[in-house]
Amino acid sequence: MKIVFMGTPEFSVPTLEMLHNDGHEVTAVFTQPDRARGRGKKLRPSPVKAKALEYGIPVYQPLSLRKGEDAAEALRILRELRPELIVVIAYGQILPKEILELPQYGCINLHASLLPRWRGAAPIQRAILAGDAESGVTAMQMAEGLDTGDMLHTLRTPVLPDDTADSLHDRLSALSAQTLRETLEMLQNGSLHPVPQGEEGVCYAEKITKDMSRLDFSAPAEEIDRFIRGVTGFADLNGRRVKLHNSVLTAEHSDAPAGTVTDPDTCTFVCGDGICVRPTVMQGEGGRAMPAADFLRGFPVQPGDRFLTAE
Repeated sequence: MKIVFMGTPEFSVPTLEMLHNDGHEVTAVFTQPDRARGRGKKLRPSPVKAKALEYGIPVYQPLSLRKGEDAAEALRILRELRPELIVVIAYGQILPKEILELPQYGCINLHASLLPRWRGAAPIQRAILAGDAESGVTAMQMAEGLDTGDMLHTLRTPVLPDDTADSLHDRLSALSAQTLRETLEMLQNGSLHPVPQGEEGVCYAEKITKDMSRLDFSAPAEEIDRFIRGVTGFADLNGRRVKLHNSVLTAEHSDAPAGTVTDPDTCTFVCGDGICVRPTVMQGEGGRAMPAADFLRGFPVQPGDRFLTAE
């Protein structure tokens, strides 16, 4: 098919790779403008732009698709390209009605949740925070509302007990490509049947904020473990800021106050319900994330030391 692709982060790249490798004619890629990244704050292209340039696909980076000269120019370009389909995955901009209605087959969005659950900005993190048993990718016919369009095809994956936002992200990224491949096959053979989203089960994946990662050690162990794996938790330990990137829920119980380290060799700590959590990946201020055993060699912890909610 003659397709325009819209996406920005690494999550979107496998889907662009699939379209290219499967022989679809990707006539253009739209992606967010280059951003300053890294310590040197140099302008760097998005992962999608880098892949598109590798494939020799023209790249467009409008600041907005909804207002101003950039929007008018983007609409003109799209009208000239006359795509049969626009594919959108984690693009980062809202498409106006003029673009939604332009392609013959409309615009298909790949959303990393089992719609109508977790519409919105942070479906991967929210699935882990909520303790969902499964997640997935939904191919959706785009409409003007926020992730409200008809569902076209869904593939599912379990949320594993040790999944982090990163591990689930990578699995759903690969699953997005397969979801679109199957959706396009059904579209081309006439077996695709859109299903309207019901109102039952609708919930919104609001954006994750820094304050959400501030660990409250009075919470139950399951909740703390999910927060660490879902959004990365941070706290104060011995007067220093520490980030916890991954953890394991243990069977150990303790009557010590919440946040108290019960095993200094592993930095296992007690939570509000008396159940203990063992961090497996840790990071100090100005350092890098590393296995907890490596971190603790340079950050010794004593029995009775206590994690405190960061100020």
